[in-house]
Parts: sequence; C-alpha cells; structure tokens
Amino acid sequence: MSARILAALAGQPNCGKSTVFNMLTGARQHVANFPGVTVEKKSGHFKLGGSSCELVDLPGAYSISSYSPEERVTRDFLLFDHPKVVVNVIDASNLRRHLCLTVELLELEANVVVHCNMMDVAERRGQKLDIEALAARLGVPVSSGVGRKGQGREKLAAVMTQAMEQPPKDEPFRVDYGPLEPHIRAVEDVLAEGGELGAPRRWLAVRLLEGDAGATAFVGEVFFDPVRLGTLVAERQQAFGEASGESPAAFAALARRRLARNLAQAATLKAAGPERTATDRIDDLVCHKFLGPAILVAVLFVLYQVSIVYGYKLTNYTWPLLAGLKNFVAGYLPPSGMLEDPVLRSLGLWFMDSINALLNYIPIFFLLFFCVAFLEDTGYMPRMAFILDRLFRSYGLHGQSTLPMVLAGVYLGGCCVPGVMACKAIPDDKSRLATILIIPLMNCLAKVPLYVLLVGAFFPHEASAAMFFISTVTLFMALPIARLLSGTLLSNLDSAPFIMEMPPYHMPTLRNLLTRAIEKVALFIQKIVTVVAAVAVIVFVLLQFPGISREHKAVYQARIDEARGQLDAAVAGSRFEAVLAGDGLLHFLRYEEAYKAARAGIEDAEAAKAVDARFRDESPDFFAILKPRTDAAAKAAQAGVKGFAAARDGITLEMRRERLETSFLGILGRALEPVTQFAGFNWRVNAGLLSAFAAKESAVATMGAIYKLEAGGNDNASLEDSMRKGEADFTPLHALALMLFMALYPPCMATSMMIKVQTGQAKWMVLAILYPMVLGIVVASAVFTGSRLLGLDGVTAMWSFYAVAVAATILAGLVPHRTRGMLSVAGNACPAVPNS
Repeated sequence: MSARILAALAGQPNCGKSTVFNMLTGARQHVANFPGVTVEKKSGHFKLGGSSCELVDLPGAYSISSYSPEERVTRDFLLFDHPKVVVNVIDASNLRRHLCLTVELLELEANVVVHCNMMDVAERRGQKLDIEALAARLGVPVSSGVGRKGQGREKLAAVMTQAMEQPPKDEPFRVDYGPLEPHIRAVEDVLAEGGELGAPRRWLAVRLLEGDAGATAFVGEVFFDPVRLGTLVAERQQAFGEASGESPAAFAALARRRLARNLAQAATLKAAGPERTATDRIDDLVCHKFLGPAILVAVLFVLYQVSIVYGYKLTNYTWPLLAGLKNFVAGYLPPSGMLEDPVLRSLGLWFMDSINALLNYIPIFFLLFFCVAFLEDTGYMPRMAFILDRLFRSYGLHGQSTLPMVLAGVYLGGCCVPGVMACKAIPDDKSRLATILIIPLMNCLAKVPLYVLLVGAFFPHEASAAMFFISTVTLFMALPIARLLSGTLLSNLDSAPFIMEMPPYHMPTLRNLLTRAIEKVALFIQKIVTVVAAVAVIVFVLLQFPGISREHKAVYQARIDEARGQLDAAVAGSRFEAVLAGDGLLHFLRYEEAYKAARAGIEDAEAAKAVDARFRDESPDFFAILKPRTDAAAKAAQAGVKGFAAARDGITLEMRRERLETSFLGILGRALEPVTQFAGFNWRVNAGLLSAFAAKESAVATMGAIYKLEAGGNDNASLEDSMRKGEADFTPLHALALMLFMALYPPCMATSMMIKVQTGQAKWMVLAILYPMVLGIVVASAVFTGSRLLGLDGVTAMWSFYAVAVAATILAGLVPHRTRGMLSVAGNACPAVPNS
C-alpha cells in the first residue's frame, strides 16, 4: 500500500455524506473550490491502516452526467484524478433511489465500496438490510452505520482497506441493456480502434448513445476520428428509436432503474410496520396546497428574524471589539495633525473602517449559515423549493431561488453577499445565473439608510406608504428582468432536469451544524477580505487626490493661525501660556480626544473616577484645562481652546468639502451631470452615488457631510433638514427618482466579487454591474422627466409606476417559454432522465 492514498466520497444529495465525511476526517478538513468551477471542494485527512488517506468529498450528484456542474465535477474527478477507492454513501432507507448512482459508478469501473448510511432511519421504518446479499449482487465490499452518531467508522475503514488490497476484477460490472446491446457493441468496436482513451469504452459507448454532451466532448478530444464516430452514433440512435419507439437515453435510464430496483428488493427485508411514516404525515401539512405556502412564509420569517435581526443585535457586542482593534492599530500610526492627518494615518484608519464594516457581518453570516444548514439537514429545503418552483418557473427562475432572494432582501433589510452565496445550491445553470444577476436588485440593508433619509425628508406625511412602495416594487422589477435574461442572454445555457427529492425528516447534530457554519464563514473571510482591502485603497485615492492646491492650503493655514492668535491672547500671562505654546496645543487636542474615547460608554462612577485619575496623573496641566473647576486661569484657557477647536472644525470641514469637490470622485460627479440631469441628479447626488460603489452606506455618509456644510455646519440639525436646505429645489419627485435609482443600483464591490467567485467568469460580474446602472438611470430619468411632462407630483408618480411594474410582472409571467418538467422524488423513486 502506498504511503499516501487518494479516496473519494460520492453520493446523492441528502444521503448523509457530510456526516460520514466528518466522521472520518474530524477537524482535519480544508474547503476550497474545484479548479475552474464554483463547486465547493471539501477534503480531509485521516489514517487508513498505516497510511495517510486524503478523502475528497465530491458534490452530491444524482448521476454521472453533464446536466449540472456537480455531476460534471464528480465525473471528471473520477475519470482524471484516479482515486484508489470511491466510497459510495447511500441512504439505507431509500436503497432503490440511491443505488441508481451506485450502478453508474460501477459502470465507470471505479474501485467502489458501498456504505449504507442512516441505518437508524431504516430501522424506524421497519426495514432490515441484508448487507451480505447486497455485497454479493454488487460484487463490492459493503458496510453500514449511522454517520451523524459516529457509528460504523471502523467497518467503513475495513472495507476501504479490503477494496484497495483485492486484485482487479476479471469482469467489470455490466448492466444488461437488452435490445440496445448491439448498438453499444458497434460503438465499442469503433472506439477500440482509438486504443487507450482514458475512460471505459463500454461506458463511453452508452453515454454517446444517450447523447451525453460531456461524453461527446471528451471523445472529440481523445478519439482520432470523431466525425466518423459521431455519424455512427447518430445512425445507431436513429435505428434504435425507429425499432423501439423511444430514445436510447430514456431506455438506458430505465434499464439502470430496473436493476437498482431489483438490487434493492434482493437486499431489503421489510418487517411489519406502519405504511405511512412520520415524514408522510408532516408532508401532508408542509406540502399542502394552501397550508404549505403559509408555513413557508412562517419559516422564512423565523429565518430572517434569527439571522438578520438577532444577528444585528449581536453586532452590538462585536462592534466594540472591532473598534478596539481599530484603536489598537491607530496607536501605531502617525499621530493626527492640526489641519490634516498624515496620509499614512488617513489610509490606515480608512482601511480599518473598510475591513471592520465587513467583519461586522460575521455574526449575521454565522447565524445565517447555521440556520440554512439546519433547514438542509432536516429535509425542509427541498420542500421550500417544491412549493415555489411553479411560480418562479414562469420567470426563468427555480424553486431554490427563494432562499437567496430572501437573504438578499426580497422585502427589506437583507444582504446580497450571502444571497449570491446561497445561489450555489441551485442545480440549473440558467436559473442559477438568472438568480445571481437579479440578486443586486433586492433591498439589502445598505440601501435602507438612503430610503429612510429620502422618505423622511420628502414624504413625511406618506412615510409608511412610501416605505411599502420601495420595499415591494423591487420584486416587481426583478421578476420581469429575470424572465428577459433567461429568454435572451441565458437562453443557450444548460438546464438541468428539475428533480425535487423529498428525503425523510431527521434531526441534525449540533456538531455538524456548527462545523458547516464555521466552514462557510471562514470561506467568506478568505474570499472577500483581501478584495475589500484592495478596493478600500482605490476608493481612498479617488476621494483624497489630487487634493487641495498649495494656494488654498496657505489661505486655510492663515485662518488657523488667526484662531491660534486669539487663543494665545486668551492665555497670555497665565501658567497655561507655556503649556499650550508650540506643539503643546496639538498635544492637548490629542489628549482631549483620547480622554473622550476612554470615557465613552462608562456609566459606573468608580470607573469614571479611575479614568480621571489616570489622565490627571498623565498630565495635571492638561487635566486642569479639561476640568477647570474654580481655577479662573484654567477656565479662561478652556474657553480659548474651545473657541480655537470650533474654528478648527469649521476650517477642517471646508477643507474636506473642497477636497471632495476637487477629488477625482467629485470631478467625475460633475462630469456626469449632463447624463443624470434628466433624473434630477446634481453633482452632489452623483458624488454620493459614486462613493456607494464600494458600500452603499457611503451614499448617505457623503451626501450627509455635504448637506451639513450647506446647512451651515449645524450639528444639531437633522440630516433630513440639512438635505432640504442643501437641496432647496428638490421635490418628492426628485426623491422618487433617486430611490428608484438606488433600488436598481449596481452591486457593491463585495457582492460583485462574490458574483465573480460564484460564476467563475468576470463577464457575468461586469454584466451585473453594467445593466443595473443603465437600467437605473433609464428608469429614474423616465420617471422624473416623464412625470414632469405629464404634470404628476411625487406621490402620483409613485403609484403610477407601481401599477406599471405590477402589470409588467404579470405579462412577463404569461409569456410562453421552454419549461422544465417538475418531478418530485420521494421514498424509493429514482430521478428521471430526460429524452435526448
């Protein structure tokens, strides 16, 4: 036996494969992606005999075909990576269904061992499995156990060792395809002329006759005369169809299902017991025509409450830790300046703010992934997709598009990053991409601050109605767009047969849920943090440079010198004149800032006294200015310092405003005015929207700073009041156009990179950025300019647009298009394979 063994774990979805993987490898696991695709790759190590075994957990697949990325990855790994042993995990309570994949693995001539998992479920159903009979019929070692309880590890390791030590079989496993056999032999004979092809010839012949695209592409690369072979295959397909009245694909699939049924019957002894299981009784309610959707809404509400609402509450505890991390880093950066901070300090603090904004989502994501894993492991997730698939199919989506849209904020307050990540579970290429491309249109939490600002400023008397409008209209825009995309740009993508498997309900283990949640969070951090860090630097440069001219800096310096002169006059002749002389003033301002940070959030009197004592010991003179008490000289110094600080703050704000206007981002905002004027946007709005590319919250932050200045820098004025004063010409119609543009705003950088990660191609990321941008400006311009021409006010225009969006959604759903057949797979049924 070699020192290092490569093994694979294969099985259909919901067979408990992950629990078996965890049982074997424990904590020695690594999560990545298979090269060139977005399918997750899990690998782990454990001791097998005296050797180290690398175990690769292949994605769940119903067959070894080309219908989905998961099936293609499984097939290619078995063909090209040559694992020494393939552990086929099957659900012991559903042998007939799971043995369909076993048959295909054996046809591929892989060194297979079968592990019958979930034996406890089979026993509860009154079933008894004859392991020896199944091993004899299959001709491979078979073991059994309960993965989620850690039972059967030793048996499985033993049969894996047995499989690797036994000599190759004289006769490989064969499926009798009856009348299709002459055609298989004819194709095999031609394939034999090509020598060693890297795959079993009989398996290739069957797949070619079935019209499998992957097999056809494979043979086209390795066979010396693919044209002649293709002609022969087409002739044989036609001859078989004329003789039997059905396609080779349908006939071959039926032959494999019949064999799986016979194998299951020979190996299963069913004792007396109730015909209707607990799963059947639960499904009577969960999948009911009317109760099912109501239960689904309740489940989604709980999921939203736990992950989003409670997750954000947890950030109240994590944010102070992240703020402490920022302060820790700030302590190693150059100190702040009088008017401008050193570039290194500004960049460092900006960098930490950007990273912290991302890390602050971790509690939400952890709860989210935990809840999703719970729904998957209990068996409810397929029921969710089954209930909604009929509606979503009308728009080119999939039943499993539900969860991503909910997570992204189908109503209000989600996050597009986990929404895009959740699209991985959609098996249909076309539906998965359509869902990914409309996810940015959902109402993520980052859009809410701008909605609240605009509604509060321009719809104060219709606030509830306006929030309902913007919370729901996005869905009525997203569904027609999904229908358009699936019928045009995505029309040539593969569509997998939609198979709805209804596995039995069972209670997952806490360890498995925690492991999966931690894995997902770690993968999120690994994939995104570095990207966001790079984007933070780019946005910083766009906001900071080219900067303020030397002449203007001289004017600002003269003003600060004048304020300094007034302070010097106030403390002249006192002991504080020397304390605040030269750099002493700047040191005091830093001291005061540190004191305020130390006292922030402290309510305990003793703790406050301890902070005061520490700062008094650090600098008695500075503390006397902070807390002058009855000292007249200290009070005069404090008043002088406050006057200087107020002047300094005003000058600093003006410098920031000028820096923004003259920055690359500000210049670009003015350059866009000829385009955005039809939507009612000026350069200030453009600058805010441009800054939102990194994070949508930046739109409110940027415009808020500008409008505070426009309002005279009054910190007591609300942002709504400041915006109304800063944009005196703005009307509710302007606000409506801006809300609609934000609703259709391109994805933030984190979401954009996640789209690139999930699709594996940059072109889809570019499309996800460009089409919402174009669509947003077109919709905002049409609503603003069109409503002004028609004489509509903001409220009338709002509900007129709502009616148009609902009508467009209904019409888009009625447009006929190519649909997939929906098949629910329950109990012992095998998945259907479409005709060629």
